[in-house]
Amino acid sequence: SLSLSLSLSLSPSLSLSLSLSLSLSLNIFKGSAVCLYSMADIRRVFLGPYAHRDGPNYQWVPFPGRVPYPRPGTCPSKTFGGFDSTKDLPDDVITFARGHPAMFNPIYPINNRPIIVKTDTDYQFTQIVVDKVEAEDGQYDVMFIGTDMGKVLKVVSIPRGSWHDLEEVLLEEMTVFREPTAITAMELSTKQQQLYLGSELGISQMPLHRCEVYGKACAECCLARDPYCAWDGTECSRYFPMAKRRTRRQDIRNGDPLTQCSDLQHHDNLNVQPTVLDKTVYAVENSSTFLECSPKSQRALTYWQYQQVNDDRRQDIKAEDRFVRTEQGLLIRILNKKDSGTYVCQAVEHGFMQTLLRVTLEVIDTERLDELIHPRESSNQKLWYRDFLSLVNHPTLNSVDEFCEQVWKREKKQRRQKAHLSQQVQLHQQQQGLWKHLQERQKGRNRRTHELERAPRSV
Repeated sequence: SLSLSLSLSLSPSLSLSLSLSLSLSLNIFKGSAVCLYSMADIRRVFLGPYAHRDGPNYQWVPFPGRVPYPRPGTCPSKTFGGFDSTKDLPDDVITFARGHPAMFNPIYPINNRPIIVKTDTDYQFTQIVVDKVEAEDGQYDVMFIGTDMGKVLKVVSIPRGSWHDLEEVLLEEMTVFREPTAITAMELSTKQQQLYLGSELGISQMPLHRCEVYGKACAECCLARDPYCAWDGTECSRYFPMAKRRTRRQDIRNGDPLTQCSDLQHHDNLNVQPTVLDKTVYAVENSSTFLECSPKSQRALTYWQYQQVNDDRRQDIKAEDRFVRTEQGLLIRILNKKDSGTYVCQAVEHGFMQTLLRVTLEVIDTERLDELIHPRESSNQKLWYRDFLSLVNHPTLNSVDEFCEQVWKREKKQRRQKAHLSQQVQLHQQQQGLWKHLQERQKGRNRRTHELERAPRSV
């Protein structure tokens, strides 16, 4: 099966371009692609020779004869022969069009290849719309591609050396509907900055840009390479060409944070919370564990380093039988006691490296695991945590004791405050009931007094 979707846009050179989304499904191949065509190339082919079958083998050759007037394929108008409709065209034009329905020269996409190719995926392209976005270093085509599984791909075409050598960058992959369904219609509103989507389940909308998801640092915003977004000095926000700011940073073509954010690095370190996440993971010897780490950017590569306890050196973790690196993190199949230590996850993109995660892994001995599962009877039940910390050879048991005592005192104080507050609420309710009772008695006394002083009805 074959499905097509078209979208017209205006390029920076003020020439029309055509984006074609193609999905092909066969028994041996399943994939989708997006091709970009120039309207100038399409016009040139349609003004060229017609395809004609000639010879005993009926091979396709250029038609060498005379082409009737008006040229077949030309829209009827007063300029070309004064025809108001195709019904008024001469018979030789109609006959020629029936015998020559195709042009001889093919139309190739820009760069002679698709700009986006997706194979071996669980979805296929169904719809495409294109938005022209003005950025700091030029104008870019941002494509929103709908799929038959309810997903929307946000892709930008970035020129490498020229506008005829394009690079496809996947910015986001979003799920729009709760259930997998084919997106059958897409409309883009530049005024509302919204994308409207239709399917059998209903209609949905989504914003064209979500700059806040790209992080809280200049480097992360620059590496996103989203033409809608720029670093404004404090956060990653919407880019407006008319707003001139000294601290604004954006580099869509290169995505180089080293040159864009080097002068703001000291400012970011003072005003931005560190994005490095520190975690402590406990695992049992001879079992497996998974250290999750996934970068925000779709194009970043992750690297893992390991640092042993009481050792300042870090060593790279290479793929082997026990260590499996995935897009979501690091899998350690069989844990040893020597695997205890610090694991650092780093993301590398365009020569820029940043630390995303720092995990402290504590491997528990299998011999001591039974003591944790079946604790011994103890008169002081508050010291249960000491048995657990002794399994991982924790060096600061005294400080932990102090911390736990503070937690218990805080809990007792909170319980006393809660009981005192409950007593105050009950006392307040009792006072309100007494006051209401006194008001009712006063009302009854006033009614009896007025009845004695009231004059006869006849008067």
